[in-house]
Amino acid sequence: MAVRPRLRGAALLGAAPFLVYVAIFLIIPTLVVTIGAFTGDGGHGFTLDNVRALGDEYILAAFGRSALLSALSALFGAVFGALLAYALSTAKPGGLLRRTVTAASGVLAQFGGVTLAFAFLATIGISGFVTVWLQEHAGVDIYANGVWLFELPGLTLVYTYFQIPLMVIVFLPALDGIRPQWREATENLGGTTWQYWTRVAGPLLAPAFLGSALLLFANAFSAYATAAALVSQGNPIIPLQIRGALTSEVVLGQANLGKAMALGMVVVVAVVMTLYSLLQRRTARWLG
Repeated sequence: MAVRPRLRGAALLGAAPFLVYVAIFLIIPTLVVTIGAFTGDGGHGFTLDNVRALGDEYILAAFGRSALLSALSALFGAVFGALLAYALSTAKPGGLLRRTVTAASGVLAQFGGVTLAFAFLATIGISGFVTVWLQEHAGVDIYANGVWLFELPGLTLVYTYFQIPLMVIVFLPALDGIRPQWREATENLGGTTWQYWTRVAGPLLAPAFLGSALLLFANAFSAYATAAALVSQGNPIIPLQIRGALTSEVVLGQANLGKAMALGMVVVVAVVMTLYSLLQRRTARWLG
C-alpha cells in the first residue's frame, strides 16, 4: 500500500515536462485570448463589443471561407487518404513499402508553412516550371481563368497536400483493426464483397473515417503559415483576418478584436475535437 503513492508521485514527476509544455503553449495562450476578447481597447474594463463584432459581415464571411476551405480539404484528404491507407493495409506488415509510405506520410503531414508554399509556387506558380513547360510545349495556360493558386481553390489544393498523409496516419490503425476472419465469415455465409463493405466493414469503419475527417477539418481550420505565405493581399480566411487585426498599421486598436476572432476559432476547434473524441471512443469499442 505504501508503494502506490510513490509510484503515483513518480508518474506525476515524469509527466511534469509535458504538463509545463501544455500550460505554456495551450492553457496560458487560451486564457490570454479569452480575457482579451472581453477587454476594451487599451486594456480598460470589461466589454462585449469585441464578441458582438464577430457578427460583422466581413468576419462571418471569413469564418465561412475558412469552414469551406477546411471542409473541402478534409473531404479530399479523407477520401484519397483512406484509399491510400487501404492499399497499405493490404501490403505486407512490416514490409519495405508499408514502412516507406508511413514514414513519408509522417514527414509530409508536417510539411507545411512557408516551405510548402514555396514548393507550390516553384512548381505551379505563375512562373513555376510546370506552368512554363505547359505553356511552351502544350500550349496550356493553367491561369487563363485567373490566378486561382492564391485564392480558395489554390489553398484547397495546397492544404490537401498535407491532409492526405495525415489521413493515412490516423486511419490506417482502424483498417488494421478489421479482422480477416470477418470477411471469411461473410463469404462462407454467401455474402458478396459489396455486402461485406456495406454491412460489416463499412459500419465498423464509419466512426473512424468520420473522426479522422473531423481531425483533418480542425487541422486545416487552424492552419496559418501556408496561407499567410501564399496570400499576400487580402484576408480571405479567419487566421489571416486575425493577423490583420493584430498587425495592421492602418486600423489601430483591433488587437482585442483579433483575440475575439481567435476565441471563435478555439470554440469551433473545441467542438470539432469533442466530436472527434466521441467517435474515437466508439471506434475503440468496436475495433479494440
